Amino acid sequence: MDFGYSRTDFLFQPKLLMVLFMLVAADASSENAKTVEFNVKPGGVVHSFTEKIKEYECTFTYASQGGTNEQWQMSVGLSDDDRLFSCSVWRPQGKSYLFFTQFKAEIKGAKIEYANAYSQSAVGGLKDVALKEEEYITGDSTVTHKEGKFRAELSKLTIIGRTRHDEL
Repeated sequence: MDFGYSRTDFLFQPKLLMVLFMLVAADASSENAKTVEFNVKPGGVVHSFTEKIKEYECTFTYASQGGTNEQWQMSVGLSDDDRLFSCSVWRPQGKSYLFFTQFKAEIKGAKIEYANAYSQSAVGGLKDVALKEEEYITGDSTVTHKEGKFRAELSKLTIIGRTRHDEL
């Protein structure tokens, strides 16, 4: 049957790429995936948190206001063939009560193929609520808030990048 899609079209659909990576990462060895906790601190001061696997790195930089520290997590993963690198930053409770005045996530060693930002993440019966595309900008290696459009709500960021892995 011909459904009008080539194999290439299928593989480069962003949501399919994300699902494919999640399946690959779920099977990845512990040296290729890790999740760490960190505090997101209010007060309007710019803070950064970085995690890496091998030569691949993810940095989350932000400033937020209101409330007290929140416990967040960052997961980084590398597919078994070293072709895809992922970085996810989120609040495990699903919704942040902080107001983010800015955010930026940057990956090193890979070019972004898929990125999405959410005002709420799927936890405890809640569903993912994506930010409007006009609220943030995705570049080759960064995802950042869009000045004047971002509505200060952030609870999750997901990035998948294609590494610059060379064939032997």
